[in-house]
Amino acid sequence: MYDKGKIIIGVIIFLALLLSPFLYQLGKPVTAPTLVLGTKEKQCVESLAFMKSSHMVLLDTWRDEVVREGKSLYVNSAGKPYNMSLQNTCMKCHTTKTQFCDRCHDYLDVAPNCWDCHIAPKEKEQQVARSVK
Repeated sequence: MYDKGKIIIGVIIFLALLLSPFLYQLGKPVTAPTLVLGTKEKQCVESLAFMKSSHMVLLDTWRDEVVREGKSLYVNSAGKPYNMSLQNTCMKCHTTKTQFCDRCHDYLDVAPNCWDCHIAPKEKEQQVARSVK
């Protein structure tokens, strides 16, 4: 009973130390990751805004159409045809999975199941080393 003040001070110090990382970051914006594109292509399958918001919908649609309906050609909103293939279309430009796909997915804390069926691309050591510096 005589140490009541010391206990309260100890609990306050403990809580302050426990919460300090959260309080330190309070109000600071989290910056979006910088993505590394493995090619000089300027146009993706669809517009940048569409791909940022709906690329998984597009990939799921492609998967269903290729596997269930046997279709393999996608015509985008501009009328340009593309082969519906994650590895042969998307990964032709987005060659560095760790520097492109993983950065966004880690930032958003999502775990897509693309690589459960598809083989992840082998990345060149030079590309990864150059991008990290």
